[in-house]
Amino acid sequence: MEMMEGHIYKAFDMELKELKERLLYEGGLVERAFQDAIKALLDRRSEVAEKVIEDDDIINAKEVEIDEFCLKLLALRQPAARDLRFITTAIKINYDLERIGDLAVNVSERVLELNKEPQLKPYIDLPTMASIVQLMVKESLDAFVREDVELAMKVTRDDEKVDQLLDQIFRELLTYMGQDLRTITRATRLLFIAKYLERAADHAVNIAELVIFMVEGKIIRHLKVLPEE
Repeated sequence: MEMMEGHIYKAFDMELKELKERLLYEGGLVERAFQDAIKALLDRRSEVAEKVIEDDDIINAKEVEIDEFCLKLLALRQPAARDLRFITTAIKINYDLERIGDLAVNVSERVLELNKEPQLKPYIDLPTMASIVQLMVKESLDAFVREDVELAMKVTRDDEKVDQLLDQIFRELLTYMGQDLRTITRATRLLFIAKYLERAADHAVNIAELVIFMVEGKIIRHLKVLPEE
């Protein structure tokens, strides 16, 4: 009986490892999609934007596979305590990754529209904002892999920088639209892109908060003041 139980526990450990690997693979696809969407914007590369849109089906398929794998583990293994937190966290992280992939598609769709007209202005704040968001996504996944609460907390705090840049971009583009009505369409599309970036940052924060829950069992969502490191 003990040997059988040991075999079951070992098999379950291997399944949990596989789940983490599946999530990291999906995370890699999402990071690449997001990077390519920003590259398409900054370099005006329509073919890159089209590839991001085309490859979204792969990310969607991975999300479904991971969800099904998690449900199978919950049904067959009936995990408890930390293992249960890990699987439920994986389900939620899976959702956030898929949404970041969708936002990369949204950026790419606006890029295809923008590339039909001359560039409105040199991009200064948008690349800065995009770099912060990309780092947040990467670090949220790194925190998940390493179970690093301190890094996860950093991600949650970096969200304020993104919000500040969004406000700055919003004000600047409103000025463009007020001075020249012909810029309204292009400026509006850039505003959409800035908002997509801000939403991607929010999903990275979600992942970071889930890591904290997974490791420490603490729920920090909606706290007005974040705990000190």
